[in-house]
Amino acid sequence: MATAVEKRSWFTRLLGERSVQVALGLWIALSAAVLLLSRGTLPLDRPALARLGTGGQVLVATAQLVVSLLLMAVTYGLTRRRAVPDMASRAPEAAVARREVAALWAYGAAVLAVGQIVGRWLFGAGIGLHLNGSLFGATRQQTPREVWVWALYNLIFYAAVPFLVFRARGYSREALNLKSTNLRNDALVVVVIFALEAAVELAGSGIFKLTGHQMLVGGLLSFVIHLLGTGLPVMVFIYAILLPRYARLTGSSAATVLLGALSYAALHLFEYWTRYDSLQHALLSVIFVVLTFLGPGLIKSYLTLRTGNAWVHLWAYHAVAPHVTMDTPLIVNAFGLRP
Repeated sequence: MATAVEKRSWFTRLLGERSVQVALGLWIALSAAVLLLSRGTLPLDRPALARLGTGGQVLVATAQLVVSLLLMAVTYGLTRRRAVPDMASRAPEAAVARREVAALWAYGAAVLAVGQIVGRWLFGAGIGLHLNGSLFGATRQQTPREVWVWALYNLIFYAAVPFLVFRARGYSREALNLKSTNLRNDALVVVVIFALEAAVELAGSGIFKLTGHQMLVGGLLSFVIHLLGTGLPVMVFIYAILLPRYARLTGSSAATVLLGALSYAALHLFEYWTRYDSLQHALLSVIFVVLTFLGPGLIKSYLTLRTGNAWVHLWAYHAVAPHVTMDTPLIVNAFGLRP
């Protein structure tokens, strides 16, 4: 006879998770804090959302969260019949995992800080995880040199160095979530999630205003540049290294996914649209970083957890959607690609 726990739906069990309850409370608290702190005006320079009021921008972030949750539900449906990899078993014992997480975040904080210094010295603006203009509209013109420096800086310090260090420590590609255990199902997840997300993004993208030549050349350039500058760095730093250690330390799938999402947001603290010139602006910047990137971070984390393969999230929800579907016009402009 089924127990009361077994009779509960997966949704009820999910809402019963302490980490999920904390996350819901945090989202509500941050949304309310925006209305209190902003006083009707936001200091964030996001041209694509300039016509929206404070409440409108909170609603946009909430809508993105809802889309991410729906994509997570689709992912569950696509993977429910497969053996879900035990990600925690890929990480070392808890004490070692804790030290590795602390060391990696200390290193990541240093890379973020140095990127601000180097970027302002070279170009007058810090190096973050997104180019100026990505997703929310450009606030200044960038040169091809700046774009390539941005991409190579992030590739070397967020992806290449951590990957080589952890490989040297003896972790295999499977232990780093970089090897498929079910290629057929992984491919199915990539195709379906990519198709759904791309359809949503293309509906509001400016890519169709470009000529065929600009779409082809600009799209290929955008794919390569963003793969190097944000796709691979995020994949290695968070989803290859941190996520298995979160699974080991928490013992909870929900907590692991939420920590992965918060980690994704943390790497974006220095976006081109954030401002830290006053306490009010700093608080609003941090709040909107969380509201903006928590949803995408959730689906990236969930895709990786369900498949045990960090490449899945990269191809399904990062490398092409949104950085080709949405950011191709940005690259066309930066490189001066003529019609």
